[in-house]
Amino acid sequence: MKSYKKLFSRAIAANPDRLHFAAHSHHLWPDASYEGHLAAWNDAAELADRKWEKIFGEVVPKAQTRIAEELKLPDPDTIAFAPSTHELLVRIFSAKAGGAPLDVLTSDGEFHSFRRQGARWEEDGRIRRRIVPCEPFETFSERYIAAARERAPDIAFLSHVMFKSGLRFDGVDELAAIARPDGPWVVLDLYHSFMAMPCDFSAVADRVFLLGGGYKYAMAGEGAAYIHAPPGYGARPSNTGWFAEFGAIEAKHGSAVGYGNDGLRYFGATFDATGLYRFNAVRRMLADESLDTDAIASRIAPLREQLVAAIESGEAGVLREADLLKPNMTGFQSRFISLRDLRATAWKARLFDANIITDARDDVLRIGLGLYHDEEDIGAFCAGVARVLG
Repeated sequence: MKSYKKLFSRAIAANPDRLHFAAHSHHLWPDASYEGHLAAWNDAAELADRKWEKIFGEVVPKAQTRIAEELKLPDPDTIAFAPSTHELLVRIFSAKAGGAPLDVLTSDGEFHSFRRQGARWEEDGRIRRRIVPCEPFETFSERYIAAARERAPDIAFLSHVMFKSGLRFDGVDELAAIARPDGPWVVLDLYHSFMAMPCDFSAVADRVFLLGGGYKYAMAGEGAAYIHAPPGYGARPSNTGWFAEFGAIEAKHGSAVGYGNDGLRYFGATFDATGLYRFNAVRRMLADESLDTDAIASRIAPLREQLVAAIESGEAGVLREADLLKPNMTGFQSRFISLRDLRATAWKARLFDANIITDARDDVLRIGLGLYHDEEDIGAFCAGVARVLG
C-alpha cells in the first residue's frame, strides 16, 4: 500500500509522537492547505480592497466547480458558501418560515448544529419535529421514507451519513420524489459523506438542498461550508446578507429587496475566504496525486477492516468489550468506526492524555481513518490503546 504521509509532513512533524485517529472529527491538514492559507494572505496584502474581485472571480468559481464535480451536480452556480453549515441551515429555514409552525421530519441521529437549533425553534413554536429513530439501523431508510409519504413535511432534514453511528441513508431518490418548490423541501447534511465516499446527486440536484463543508474529509479546515440550492426552491431567504446581491451592489435599489440568481441568493455577508483557498489547494494536490474520493475510500477500506478485526480479536485490549456498531450491511462505509460503551468518554479522555486522539459522543467512541494512515499505524494504535486502557 502506497504511503501518503509525505502530503501531511508539516502536521506530522508538529507532533511526531501523536497517534491521530480522529480524521472524522478534525482531519489533519495536508501541506497543500498551508500553501493555500499563505496564498489567501498574500492576495489580501497585494490586492487589498480588490481582493474580493479575485475571490468572486476566481476562488469561489474554482471551489464551486470542484464541489459540483464531486457531487455530480449539473451547475456549479447553484453553490454558495458560508463559515459554517449552521449559518446555511438557518438561512434555508428562514426562506420557508410562515405563520404556522413548520412540520419538520428528521432523525434522532443529527449533529448538534441541527439538533440544538431544531430543539430551540421548537421551544419557540417555530417548528414541530417528527423524529424517526435511527435504530433499528437496517430499516431506517424505509421507515423515514414511509413517514415522509404518510404525511408530507414542510422540510425533511436529515444526514446522508449519521455523525455518531455511521449509518447511511439509502433513500435519497425516493425522498426527492416528494419535493416541490412550494414544499415539501428536502435538505441533506453531507458532512460525513462529502469526500468520504463517492456521491452522485445528479438525478436529484433539481429538487434537493445539500449542505457540507471542508472541515473533515475534504481536509481544508474550518470556514469552507457550502450549500447547493436547487433552482426555484427558497428564492428569498429572510436571513440574508449583502453578498446575496453582490452582483448588483452598486445599482440603485428599489422598494423590494433584491437577490442574486442561483446559489448567490444564499450568500451572507463579509466572510473569511481562507478556507476556500485551502480547499482549492487541497483539491489541486489530490489531482496532482491522481487521487479521487473513490480511490481514497478504496484505500482506507482495508485499513478499516484491519482495525475492526484487531479490535474484535482483542489487540486493542478493553475495546473488545464495547458494542461495535455495524449499521450498513453493504456499500460504502463511513470513514470511522463506532464503539458503544458507557465508558466511551472516559476512554477518550485517557487516550487523549496519552496523545492517542479519538473522539467520543455520549456513549460512543469514534475512531476515524484518513489518507495519512498506513497498515503499521493500526498496530501502533491498538498497542497504545491496550497499554493505556488495559
